[in-house]
Parts: sequence; structure tokens; C-alpha cells
Amino acid sequence: MNIRLFTALLISSSVSVVLGQPRTSVPKMVVGITIDRLRTDYMEAFSPLYGEGGFKRLMNGGVVYSNVEYSTANVDRASSVASLYTGTVPYNHGIVGEMWMNRSTMRPMYCVDDATYAGDGTIDKSSPKHLLVSTIGDELKVATEGKAMVYSIAPYREVAILSAGHAADWAMWIDDFTGKWVGTEFYSPKPSWVRYINALSVSERIGNVEWAPSNYAVESYNYYLLSNRKSSFKHKFKGDRRFREFKNSACVNEDITQMARSCINSSNMGSDDVPDLLSVCYYAGTFDNKPMIQSATELQDTYVRLDAEIAKLIDYIDKIVGLDNALIFVTSTGYDNEETQDLSKYRVPTGNFQINRCAALLNMYLVAVYGSGKYVESYYGNQLYLNHKLLEEKQLNLAEVQERCEDFLFQYSGIRDVYTSQRLMQGAWTPGISKIRNGYNPKRSGDILIEVIPGWNLVNEDVASRKMVRDSHFEFPLIFFGYGLEGKKIYNRVSVDCIAPTVSHLIRIRAPNACSSAPLDDLGK
Repeated sequence: MNIRLFTALLISSSVSVVLGQPRTSVPKMVVGITIDRLRTDYMEAFSPLYGEGGFKRLMNGGVVYSNVEYSTANVDRASSVASLYTGTVPYNHGIVGEMWMNRSTMRPMYCVDDATYAGDGTIDKSSPKHLLVSTIGDELKVATEGKAMVYSIAPYREVAILSAGHAADWAMWIDDFTGKWVGTEFYSPKPSWVRYINALSVSERIGNVEWAPSNYAVESYNYYLLSNRKSSFKHKFKGDRRFREFKNSACVNEDITQMARSCINSSNMGSDDVPDLLSVCYYAGTFDNKPMIQSATELQDTYVRLDAEIAKLIDYIDKIVGLDNALIFVTSTGYDNEETQDLSKYRVPTGNFQINRCAALLNMYLVAVYGSGKYVESYYGNQLYLNHKLLEEKQLNLAEVQERCEDFLFQYSGIRDVYTSQRLMQGAWTPGISKIRNGYNPKRSGDILIEVIPGWNLVNEDVASRKMVRDSHFEFPLIFFGYGLEGKKIYNRVSVDCIAPTVSHLIRIRAPNACSSAPLDDLGK
């Protein structure tokens, strides 16, 4: 044998031993990382505090889309996750929010509640029943005749179930009352390794958990120009809300990473040529959903700790599967809790729009027009639900009643626009109506949607809720990493609807059944 050829073959063999198997035709594993309330401005602002293996590694080595948006208005955690994994909007997938008004009972219902299936380790009865279309995981199960493994891990019930879909092996979350990792009997029986993890879970150690700044740099770094900012903090998790507080703190992310690593290892994910899917959710919001001004240093520490956990997970995936054989995508739920502030002291236009009072006045108006009765049957959020049974009894046309409601409501202070179901279903398309229509579902949304003026507070005095309305664009990234992808930044605007078809394309399966968006074509694949 030629000496030069022999030497080349020897070197090639050595490299293969060191680096592992060559990249497969499709990824052996897909890891979807959804970070609740991740914001680009915060992620960039705290970058001097990061290590090299987390956010910096993703931003430098991945395909980074910096101009990403959801196609719907009023995004929340549930609707965003459903959109991520189905590749479509609430109009199609049905998850219009974490809660909506059940038209049969006229009571608010939770998006994954299902009395048919008992909880596995929890009193909560749950399933993906209300998710009306397929997910990436569902299509992967179908394409592989059930051979692919599909798991989801999240602090929150709705995220775990909606990202898992209908055909997953298991979806797991941290119970609000016990602190244990739990699930639903809708899926397969609880894996044995989860029982082992539960023996080491937060429920067993919550009394000893103390959250303080991870290092001096976090305390000394002053991104926020606030004279009253506390540079240090110390939190213990006690009382009836201790597990809920834990789930909305930086501390939960360590448990998420531990569970993800255990899932990969115990389930042998990525060990064959059949692609597997693992969905993971981290938290990047303020401590216990407090206003930023009250927890500025905590938020800095949350991003620093999150950066470290992402680095741990990436390193573990590289060790077990190899990054060339794993596709990782990272994005945000795309919303943040709007902080209620008194803008009037800064002479910024503001006011309070009380949905309960508005509903009462509208009903009085309809009584004056059509006679006695409860025409506005209920309300939820910014939506009004009309009494269809009463309208039928009085032989009133729903569209005509809605027009009268619209004319009346336009005179009400604090209202920018009014959308009736008739207008949303049959009205002409306009740029302003598109996102409203995408977030609407005829069977779950109200008959009338009220758009409150930005800067005003949407108030429901019956349940003591208050939310400041804001239309500002929420900046967050979309990152594809691993699977031989080369680092680059793309500034074209993209919608999260493109994630599901892109992932499906890369693992050579059909996109979810309600997904009409095309895959992103600038990944280099």
C-alpha cells in the first residue's frame, strides 16, 4: 500500500474515533428548547456575565434569526407553544390561550383540562384533547410507525402537554402542590426513571433551597439605571406557594436540565438511526412574576444561571449523541407580563377599561332595544359572550345584534376597535385584522373582541385582575444549532410558524397537518 495513502487512512480513522460517527442523513435527535419569556434585549444586556458554552456558543455557532414574531395578537405561554409545535395559529390549532370560556358551562376552562384522564402523580386531569391538529412529535411517531421516542419536559402542565402532542411517550411537569414530576394517564405509564428522579426532586429538598446571586459579578453589574435597585437578594421557598414560586425562579432551570439529561440517558434517545424528539422548557421571567423594578438583580441572575444550564445540556448532547447528529432549536414563548404602572404621573395618556362594567352597560343597552333578558351571558379577558339561546328564543339575528353592539361599544372610553365574530369570519382582510383573526377560534373565542387602547389598563373587578395593554414588538431570537450547521445571522423577518415545517423537513417527515408555511430555506440544508 502506498505510504501516503496508508497515512491518510490512518489519520481519517483516528479522527473518526475521536469525533464519533459521521453525520447521519437525518438527525438522530431533535431537541426543542423553548425559553419562557426570553427577551433579546435582556439576553444581550447580560452577555458580559456569561460563560462561553451557553448563549455565546449558540449565537456564534448557530443559524440565528434575530427578527422573529408570532402571527397572532395577545400571545401567552399556551398559545405560543401550541403554535411552535403545530406550525399554525390558534384559529386552526384551537389553543386561544391558557384559559378560555367554555360555551357549554359559561365557566373559564384550562387549555389541557380533560376529566377523562386521571393525573399520574397529580390531582390534575389532563390531555391534549383541545389541541385540534397534529404536532411535530405526532408526525414523527406516524412516520416511524411508533419507533421514534417523543418526550417533553417543562415546569408547567400546559407547556409539557402541548409540546408533546397526542402521540408522545410521556409529558412531564412539576406539580404545583407536591413539587414532584408528574404527568397524565393519557400517555404511556410513567417511566421508571422518573420515579427515581422524584426521590431526589424539589419536593424532597425544597426546605434547603436558597436562591442568592450566583457570583459577585451579578451583584455588581448594573444594567438597570435604578437608584433603588437592590444589588443582592436571598430567597427561601416556604408556605403553600413554595413550589409555584420555585417554578417561576432561576432555580427551576437546574431541575429541567437534570431531568433532560436523565431522559436522554435512561431512554437511550439518539442511540439509533430513528430520530427522537425531546422538548424542553426553561424559565427566563422575573421572580414569581413580580415587576422587573422589584427583581432586577434576580432577573440578571436568572439569565446567568440559564446560560450555565444551556451549556450543560449542549455539552451532554454532544457527549451522548454528538452535535453533528443532533438538531437543536431555541426560541421564546414571545411574551412578557406587562407591568402595571401609573403612567399618569408622567403625563402619558392612560386610563382603566373595566370589562365587567362594559358588559353590564352593553346588556342594559340591549335590554332597551330588544326587551328584558341577559343578552351578554359572560365575559373573559377582553371578550364578550352573547346569549345565543336567548337570541334564538327572541328570533334575533346574531349578526344584526353584533352590529348594534359594535356601534354602542365604539362610544365607550378606552376602546380602540371592536371585532365581532361576523367581522372576523367574513369581513374584508386588512393588515390590522390579520393577527386578531389568527388568534380567534369560532368555538372558543367570544362573540365580540374588544381592542383596548395601548397604555390603558384592562381591568376585571370581579376577579381583581389588571393588565396594561401594550402593542410594542417583543424581540426574541430563533436559533438552529448542531447537525453540521454553520454559524450565521439572518435579519429577515420570520414567523415561528416556520419552525415546525423546517424541523420536519430536516428529519424527512411531513409537516404537521394544519401547517401551511414553507420550511426556512437559508439554513444551508
